[in-house]
Amino acid sequence: MTSSEKSPSRRFFVRMGYMSEKNKKPGVGVGVMILNDNKVLLGKRHEEPEKASSLLHGEGTWTMPGGKLHFKEDLEEAACREVLEETGIKIKKENLRMISVTNDIITDAHFVTIGFLCQDFEGEPKVMEPDEITEWRWFKLDNLPIPIFFPSEKIIKNFINKSNRF
Repeated sequence: MTSSEKSPSRRFFVRMGYMSEKNKKPGVGVGVMILNDNKVLLGKRHEEPEKASSLLHGEGTWTMPGGKLHFKEDLEEAACREVLEETGIKIKKENLRMISVTNDIITDAHFVTIGFLCQDFEGEPKVMEPDEITEWRWFKLDNLPIPIFFPSEKIIKNFINKSNRF
């Protein structure tokens, strides 16, 4: 068993049939581009794959707040929940704007990622899940860190290029 298969989320997806060889299905994720004074909030994922908690192998990358959609949860609720859980920042559904839908595929995982923009929020970012994210920082859109988690990078590029807007 590989280290990524030991994570609880991977076991869940295998048990639910999303990752089995004969019945693979994509998951749904959300990413929230929190923008403040032309700076985007990004968190540094842990270097260790088990701690980074990423089926899309985001260990060691910078990522926007986000995560997996829960069963029967609406997209905006998932975005608000993930931002609060990961950063302590409170956002309201009505302050979210969908800006991106991407099809994120790698060798052993497949997610459809819904990207949101939020420019109205309450609070300052705090590391709420230190085993997964080691720090949160604001970056100017013209001076982003490397490497960026590829689904987050797609959302940022869609925003900057004004493509894939709804």
